[in-house]
Amino acid sequence: MDEQKLPFVVRKTENKGFGLFATKDLNAGDEILVEEPLVSCQFAWNKLYKYLACDYCMKSLETAESMSQRLTENRSLSLPHPECCERNVAITVQCPQCEITYCSTSCRDKAFTEYHQILCPHSQYCSPEGLEQLDETWRNIHYPPETATVWLLAKIMTRVKMEKNKAEFISYIEEFCHQCKNESEEIVHKLLGDQFKDQLHMLREQLKSLFYSDDIAHWFTVEGFEKLFALLGTNQQGIGSSALSVWVHNCDNLDLPDGQRDQLDTFIDKLYEDLEKVSGSFLNCEGAGLYRVQSKCNHSCAPNAEVSFLHNDHRLTVKAINDVAAGEEITISYLSECELNRSRHSRQKHLRENYLFTCWCKKCQAQNGDPDVTSDEDSEDDMDDT
Repeated sequence: MDEQKLPFVVRKTENKGFGLFATKDLNAGDEILVEEPLVSCQFAWNKLYKYLACDYCMKSLETAESMSQRLTENRSLSLPHPECCERNVAITVQCPQCEITYCSTSCRDKAFTEYHQILCPHSQYCSPEGLEQLDETWRNIHYPPETATVWLLAKIMTRVKMEKNKAEFISYIEEFCHQCKNESEEIVHKLLGDQFKDQLHMLREQLKSLFYSDDIAHWFTVEGFEKLFALLGTNQQGIGSSALSVWVHNCDNLDLPDGQRDQLDTFIDKLYEDLEKVSGSFLNCEGAGLYRVQSKCNHSCAPNAEVSFLHNDHRLTVKAINDVAAGEEITISYLSECELNRSRHSRQKHLRENYLFTCWCKKCQAQNGDPDVTSDEDSEDDMDDT
């Protein structure tokens, strides 16, 4: 995109680092940003459980029907309106060496250029046993539901080897690594638990044996690796794709007579009930990515924009959910919708524990006189922890 025509500008704020600010009046629903990540990948457990996704862009590779059959454990399930499924399995392509799968030749070529010629198990550059051991180590210390993945770091280190302008790419990554030592340690502890020091040492040594280069030697010091690892807790953005969700969305847009609409809606409601019974709430191909611009978008408990994945892949979209005046900061929520509806004290507790800052947005300022007590849900969580 032409930077002169962007609807926002990135600039330094007084006390929150960088932020995104509107360069013109924006209306609710306006698209502010579409961005591809520096790196992205599927979660390790998600991949192990056969959630099929493109290894490059994370697009779901199953048809809606096959995904529903797997997640309901009902192989005879048949979905109506197959024309609403956009997944064409005929155009799926694979690496000719290891058969890792991509949604297109374009994604396969990008993957090969950026990382796969090193990460391919049949590559001369990397030990397949070492890659398997790293995957097993990570899964053994980070159980579902997953909130991070060490494979982001593996892809970052691989891309350093592949990049022509290594210094520039390293500088992009180090924009994320701004915590002081105590903050980094707190984030790592949150991600890995009480044994984090031993686990962090093990991960550092395994990654070092696979991806060390002089360009990033400082990332393999104790403090350097801790800072690098901490970016998983504060800057990675969750990604989800689902052929089933696309099918449901397209079904919702069908122009049907009332009787057929009611019948289809009843079928979809029953399908989701069956999915929840068998697979719970983990229905998507899930992973994470690092987004250079979006990561500079600050939090508000009353945000004027939101992040979504409208393309069913790793491309991220930031859209306005309220009108935004020129010069106004563009903000998103780091909290879920449920968390946003909790008390000011509960919201700030979550943000301090997970992002290491105290929110002072307009909503928090307006509720400053409220009692410093957590919501009922958090009180129950606190009792469970004791």
